[in-house]
Amino acid sequence: MKIIADLHMHSHYSRATSKNMNIENIDKYAKIKGINLVGTGDFTHPLWFKEMKSLLREHEPGIYKYKSDINYMLTAEISLMYTQDGHGRRVHFVILAPNFDIASQITEWLKTKGRVDYDGRPIFGFSAIEFTEAMMKISKDIMLIPAHIMTPWFGILGSKGGFNSIEECFQDQTKHIHALETGMSADPAMLWRISSLDKFSLVSNSDSHSYYSWKLGREANVFDCKMNYKEIIDAIIKRDKRFLYTIEVDPAYGKYHWDGHRACNVFMNPKESKKLHKICPVCHKEMTIGVEYRIEELADRKEGFVPKGSIPFKKLLPLAELIAAAYNTQPGTKKVFIDLDKLTNEFGSELNVLLEADEHKIKLLVGEKIADIVMKNRIGSLRVQPGYDGVYGQILLDGKIKSNIPQKNLKSFLAARS
Repeated sequence: MKIIADLHMHSHYSRATSKNMNIENIDKYAKIKGINLVGTGDFTHPLWFKEMKSLLREHEPGIYKYKSDINYMLTAEISLMYTQDGHGRRVHFVILAPNFDIASQITEWLKTKGRVDYDGRPIFGFSAIEFTEAMMKISKDIMLIPAHIMTPWFGILGSKGGFNSIEECFQDQTKHIHALETGMSADPAMLWRISSLDKFSLVSNSDSHSYYSWKLGREANVFDCKMNYKEIIDAIIKRDKRFLYTIEVDPAYGKYHWDGHRACNVFMNPKESKKLHKICPVCHKEMTIGVEYRIEELADRKEGFVPKGSIPFKKLLPLAELIAAAYNTQPGTKKVFIDLDKLTNEFGSELNVLLEADEHKIKLLVGEKIADIVMKNRIGSLRVQPGYDGVYGQILLDGKIKSNIPQKNLKSFLAARS
């Protein structure tokens, strides 16, 4: 069975998440997207847990359904902020649980360490080592995945995460970590440049805080296996023929690809920020150092290296973003929704449009410009102005990728440092 899985998202009980991010809407928009397995997110939150238990019914071992053909796996995310070896550490984890009983045991253990009722993604002060050890005592069927591993603030290898390797973080518990999440600002090709990551599977998920189809499944994992929890986990761990590929956005589209300072409207590539010693030339504070810079710090291979046994990937930007670029507007506008509905109704789902739909048929439905953008997206030839410091990247149909370093401020900044 072909499974397209997005295993990391959030409910309406998480901060900065749509109040309409509920099972009803997830079910509806996952079908429009074309994914058939989604992570519930936030099972540690007592109200969301109660809501899920009342709505979801087990369909296959560890797999649940609501009303449609969309399947659910019990997932959650937690944030760890702690000190290890005298340094501050920040790590986000995606947790996959095989059933409601195990999920409940996880939450009960977390409640001995702090509150879980104030946010769908609660924060704790214990270490990744302690957490991993505790989870394995509850059940070896729990899968722990370090989330968006390269992003600055809470990626395990991000510029502010605190670690330079997976082993440094987990020490003797590394043996229980089998997969890492790429995050939107990185893709497998970037992570393949770090040889120490070869032993881990690379998975991709949306980390969506909204139910709209251009948020759900914008990154996903594609399997050919039975729809049950243990089979999917085993496919991830073994990286065999059951794990077909991952779907990734262009990493430049992610909110932390380049370096910059949003408050000062300053952004630049790693070579430029290195010359400025990572300091914003406007306010003279340290910029948020993005994923591309961090990869260069950790990489021990040149670009283009593909490790043996690695899972391939396809690079796609969401359909609503493509239509919005054609009209020079935002994805949430009525104009975009009209064409999005035309295409998804005709071809069955957004992913069918992005991966398989005939160019001529797209052209007849929504015009030549959108059809051309969809085709360019399919072969990975669209250019994206990189995102930085929490700002999403932008599709470029005209013009060049550029930095924004105010020259007046730059001259005074360099003069002050000389």
